Amino acid sequence: MNTQPTSITLIGVPLEEGSGRRGAAMGPTALRIAGVATTLAELGHHVTDSGDLHPEPATDLPEHPQAHHLKTVGAFTRALEKRVHDVAAEGGFPLILGGDHSLSMGSVSGMARHAASLGRPLFVLWLDAHSDFNSPATSPSGNIHGMPVAFFCGEAEFADILPKGRPLVDPRHVYQVGIRSVDPHEREMIRKHGVNVFDMRSIDEQGVAAIMRDILTTVINADGLLHVSFDVDFLDPEFAPGVGTTVPGGATFREAHLVMEMLSDSGLVSSLDLVELNPFLDDRGKSARVLVELTASLFGRRIFDRPTRAA
Repeated sequence: MNTQPTSITLIGVPLEEGSGRRGAAMGPTALRIAGVATTLAELGHHVTDSGDLHPEPATDLPEHPQAHHLKTVGAFTRALEKRVHDVAAEGGFPLILGGDHSLSMGSVSGMARHAASLGRPLFVLWLDAHSDFNSPATSPSGNIHGMPVAFFCGEAEFADILPKGRPLVDPRHVYQVGIRSVDPHEREMIRKHGVNVFDMRSIDEQGVAAIMRDILTTVINADGLLHVSFDVDFLDPEFAPGVGTTVPGGATFREAHLVMEMLSDSGLVSSLDLVELNPFLDDRGKSARVLVELTASLFGRRIFDRPTRAA
């Protein structure tokens, strides 16, 4: 088990404009109330809460009819890309508290720039019900939270949000686990670009442990960095109802714990997103507490250490 203390920087991203509905901006506050900082500190890690990002809209970006709230999402992308890069470059672990999944345009891009400076490849483990490989030209809704994977892989260059020539993620280094909702054009693009997809049928047939072992072995053999992006809807809504895009048939609480424990054992994870938590839709903070417990598993706590709660 990887038990080395880690210097963790919490970065709040109260962004909901990428999702098309209100509520995800309250996610960072809910995770703090659920005790994410205290829980990680009790595990022996050094935790710094850098507060929330509050960038002004990027007025230089154009209006885009199929990329809603581009100026706001673009501003958050720029601010988060810089913050994540700087934390990682200083040897810290960026832990991003979201906010909708469009924030990964910034977090993954920041880690891609850091990985490039080290001469190492960046791998992304995308724990989500959705592939998020749309672009404005293909998106049925125009909501940018469905576009971040295409963006950081360089397949959704719909505005000058980040500098041209920025480091990109090789789509073949993206591993999507728990997928169960994909748009038809997304399916074509994923196949074309070689994104690795393990849908819920794959988990049922192979088991999550076998899938994770293969992914981790690939990252080790490539001497890569690993960014984990955890969407609440990776979990079945029974366990985490506080999300605006619920899709039945997701991962169980125990499967998610096993994923996090295996990631902890590997010592490979360099950064983490916690996204799409919508406290307005939650059941008395249930989803926020689940996310904190899963984060604790990633940072070294095991299931038998988890405090027992009365029903």
